[in-house]
Amino acid sequence: MHTLRYEPISAAFYADRRDKLAAQLPAGSLVIVHANDVYPTNADGTLPHHQNANLFYLTGIDQEETVLIMRVQEDGCHEDTLLLRETNEHIVIWEGARLTREQATEMSDITDVRWTDEYNALLAQWVPTAKQVWLEQDNHPRRNTYVQTRNARMEAALKAAYPDVCVKSLYEILADMRLVKTEEELAQLREACRITGEGFVEVLRSIKPGMGEWEMEGLLSSAYIRRRARKFSFLPIIASGKDTCVLHYISNHKCCEDGDLILFDIGAEYGGYAGDMTRTVPANGKYSPRQKAVYEACLAVHRYARDIMRPGLKKSEYERMVRVRMAAELVKLGLLTEEEVAAAPENPLCVRKYYMHGTSHPLGIDVHDVGPVDPVFAENQVWTIEPGIYIPAENIGVRIETDVVIRADGTEDLIPNAPLDVADIEALMAQA
Repeated sequence: MHTLRYEPISAAFYADRRDKLAAQLPAGSLVIVHANDVYPTNADGTLPHHQNANLFYLTGIDQEETVLIMRVQEDGCHEDTLLLRETNEHIVIWEGARLTREQATEMSDITDVRWTDEYNALLAQWVPTAKQVWLEQDNHPRRNTYVQTRNARMEAALKAAYPDVCVKSLYEILADMRLVKTEEELAQLREACRITGEGFVEVLRSIKPGMGEWEMEGLLSSAYIRRRARKFSFLPIIASGKDTCVLHYISNHKCCEDGDLILFDIGAEYGGYAGDMTRTVPANGKYSPRQKAVYEACLAVHRYARDIMRPGLKKSEYERMVRVRMAAELVKLGLLTEEEVAAAPENPLCVRKYYMHGTSHPLGIDVHDVGPVDPVFAENQVWTIEPGIYIPAENIGVRIETDVVIRADGTEDLIPNAPLDVADIEALMAQA
């Protein structure tokens, strides 16, 4: 499709997603999913549009003011309508033309494409006869925002206009669907991860003491965009020195000093899918003995976590097993005593002093992708693996993260092009 920077997933994929969704809903269901808002900044400014993940998952349409409406009948049969923002002369001049109906059909496999000004008339026609209205609701367990989304605002307006309507949430159904990736989705994720790793390796050869964290961010942005990524998949973390111990450090404002570690938590977005990796490297190209010891302890836990990630293992049990292994490494580093660990050897929560986050989260259209609260690992799920060890008193924070797809007999590393071993990192940095 000539309107896109990336190679899109086939329209048949999105048709199949809608078929699978409709098959799980009772006859008489009406599905309504809105695009995300374009959020204002100040004066006449706006943030870049970031599409609602579930709308993108069901249609492939990445345009503001889009609405998907599905009418579900018996045996999972459904009729789909796509509403688009209509292009006019003003939009063409100032913003560029929006999708035509024909382009939207080509991308989504939805033949009934109309303009958004028909929305209220269609609700008046279809809501009164619907048995249930299924809406997009973001019930992610880590969701924490005071901003009302477009979907939430439209839900409030719907309930006000039709107070007797039976509203249901699509969240759990779509979260379960999105947890397992198709081969087409995996192709997009591989490309996002390829770009993520290649860009990092390119920048790794440029690092030297005195370099600004912001300079590395700029080099990464260039490396990603040149490879057809649209943007970072999340605000990049490029933290040096003491800030390697700050989990979500995003200001990237300091110059790195000789002897510092630099923690990169970065990712490129390609085709709506996210890469997510972390590497921790020495600013001067050579780990100190203590930095190397902490790094190799973290890497041992990283490899252990990857070894045990198999279909059939429950996520909570996996996290417990990783904590046990991490406890052993922290004892070797002199950070915990054997007595502290022995107090709860099967679930040593004492590791939280130096390792306070989880090891893995699902990855997909969203960086912290959706899924059940405590899923069981299964084939074609995509997860991060990212243990960390944080020692603020020593200005040492190490996190090592890659993305993997679970296979029947193990995991496939989606970022094999970014080095993990100390010797490989130091050899690349020596080329600076």
